[in-house]
Amino acid sequence: MELHVKRFNELTLDELYELLKLRVSVFVVEQNCPYPELDDRDQNALHLWYEDEGEMIAYLRIMDRGAVSDYVSIGRVIAVKRRQGIATRLVSDAVRTAKEQFAADRIYLEAQVYAKGLYEKLGFREVSDVFLEDGIPHVKMILEC
Repeated sequence: MELHVKRFNELTLDELYELLKLRVSVFVVEQNCPYPELDDRDQNALHLWYEDEGEMIAYLRIMDRGAVSDYVSIGRVIAVKRRQGIATRLVSDAVRTAKEQFAADRIYLEAQVYAKGLYEKLGFREVSDVFLEDGIPHVKMILEC
């Protein structure tokens, strides 16, 4: 399993296609949530993913302060193989990368409620009530670095 970290302009067309295909298959199709997955934030994001035997098996993006919140933020967290620790490992890599690339002292994310425990075990704490985002229950979370 190999970690990749790239800015938008460093992605190959094939990498961009694969990450968008993965995001749409999970966030739009699997979760039956028709919303614009292409949100004009990818161009300024740092994209992290694991590749195993040529297949993208986990993905997320990191955005600098001001894109989503006043803090560096993590979003679009996906692991193809769930409950195997891959997402936890990728989020840990994202925290390290956010500190290195953006000097993050706090990291923000909006977690789907069912996945809240994943982030809590990495030190994120809930900072909001449950709210609906595209019909799916979420909570806002912060990690103090």
